[in-house]
Amino acid sequence: MKKTVLAIASVLTLGVTSLAFAAGSYNDVPSSDPQYQACLAYSTKNWEGGNDPSPIAGQTKMAAFCECVWNETPEDFKGDLAKFSESEKGAKINKICEKYSNWGS
Repeated sequence: MKKTVLAIASVLTLGVTSLAFAAGSYNDVPSSDPQYQACLAYSTKNWEGGNDPSPIAGQTKMAAFCECVWNETPEDFKGDLAKFSESEKGAKINKICEKYSNWGS
C-alpha cells in the first residue's frame, strides 16, 4: 500500500514539474528587439485582452504571445510578427501561440 501511494505521488509530482517547466520553455526575447516591440505595439492597438495575465508567471497574454511568435518563426524572418501570425502562412504558429498565451480562439 505504501509503495502504491509513493508511486502515485511520484508520478503526480513528475507530471506537475514537467508542466511547470514546459510553461515557460521559450528563449527569453531581448526587450529591445524591434520585432518583439512591434508585435507588442500591434497587439495593443488591434487586439483586446492582451494585458490580462497569461499562464506564464510574470507575463501578460500579449507578452507571452509575442515571445512565442518570436521563437516559432525562422531565424531569418525579418517581417512583422503579429501580422505574420494573422496570415495564412502564420496560421499554425498563431494557433500554437494562442494556446501558449491562453489568448484568442
